[in-house]
Amino acid sequence: MPCYNRADTIATSIESVLAQSFTDWELVIVDDGSTDGSAEITQSFNDRRIKLHTQKNSGVCRARNAGIDHAQGSLIAFLDTDDTWHPDYLSQLHGALTNSDATLVYCGWQNIGLAGGQGEPFVPPDYETPKKLELLFQNCRWPIHACLTYKTAIIEAGLFNESILTSEDYLLWLNIAIKHPLTRVPEVLAYYHFHAGEQATQDKAKIAINHCLAQRLFLSQHPEAITTLGASQVRQLMYGELLKQGFACYWNRDLRNARSIFKQVMKCGYGNFDDWKYMLPSLLPYSLHRKLITAVSAK
Repeated sequence: MPCYNRADTIATSIESVLAQSFTDWELVIVDDGSTDGSAEITQSFNDRRIKLHTQKNSGVCRARNAGIDHAQGSLIAFLDTDDTWHPDYLSQLHGALTNSDATLVYCGWQNIGLAGGQGEPFVPPDYETPKKLELLFQNCRWPIHACLTYKTAIIEAGLFNESILTSEDYLLWLNIAIKHPLTRVPEVLAYYHFHAGEQATQDKAKIAINHCLAQRLFLSQHPEAITTLGASQVRQLMYGELLKQGFACYWNRDLRNARSIFKQVMKCGYGNFDDWKYMLPSLLPYSLHRKLITAVSAK
């Protein structure tokens, strides 16, 4: 559990671990230079299974990697300080993993606190199919707090890449999944809590662009995946998906994020004539782009 200034939420996350029906666990909390009393809240829990390590502020990836280094168990799960688990989370995932030949197990999850009916429970598909690489390369649809895997597999995969700010977990899962089988617990056992503070998921352009960067990093480590998928499909799964995210922002009137994504797509030379008609105005100053959209919409 990496922590940076989460005094308002960390206790709830810790309590969800303490409530687990599976009790043979160790919770390694890495305080990443918090200044708001997060470490003191952690120390207030009187349970010897909770271990606190502190470091200067170095980012979430380095904090997670430090936690992996300190962890004594052979199995690793991750829980951020704005996430919680169902009481049977560890029990069900541990049973599914240790009673199979899989190296990673994942489960369903749910967003809590999203308005407009966006918090419906979601169970990812079964990825262990002949289309496994294609499905995962397009998008890995379980969050970091909805899986359990072996420490040795994480180390073999190179830990969390500290050069990217988001999608670091997606890259790690790709590096594990290309070599090892997966299994699924088709139940919702993990929860992501939205709150008023800053969250990584708020910057849609950064998420989309870093997702594409993670795909590039994966291909640089596993060039055989290009042969398996085919160069044309790789471009569609990378830049087609990026373009799709750009249009989602555009039609939701989130022009700033749409412009950032469109510029990245254009750099890659992707899209058809109609796509470029929408993307090219992103090269204009923001105010002119906005006026152009208003003028076209008024016709």
